[in-house]
Amino acid sequence: MNHLLPLAATAAASSGNSIWSIIVIYALLFGALYFFMIRPQQKKKKAEEALRKNVQVGDEITTIGGIVGRIVAIKDESDSFVLETGIDRTKIIVKRWALGKINTVHEDDK
Repeated sequence: MNHLLPLAATAAASSGNSIWSIIVIYALLFGALYFFMIRPQQKKKKAEEALRKNVQVGDEITTIGGIVGRIVAIKDESDSFVLETGIDRTKIIVKRWALGKINTVHEDDK
């Protein structure tokens, strides 16, 4: 029986080391997941919010549905804007979340 005690001690020590190595591997995987997936998504969301917040009357925009036009009014209370599009200058009310891209280049963006 005495010759089994050193084996039991080394088995307990190695199981403790394997638990820590598994914890370290999971921490590294979560860190990689955060830096390659979660963080860029948060940056993209912040940039989209800034884009929607900084839209101005007179901007040429493209909506996420592909409608191209010029903003003629901004309605802050309903979180939308009026878009003028087409040859006959049709006016459409569009929600801010539908803003895809601003086509106008501002002086401060250069």
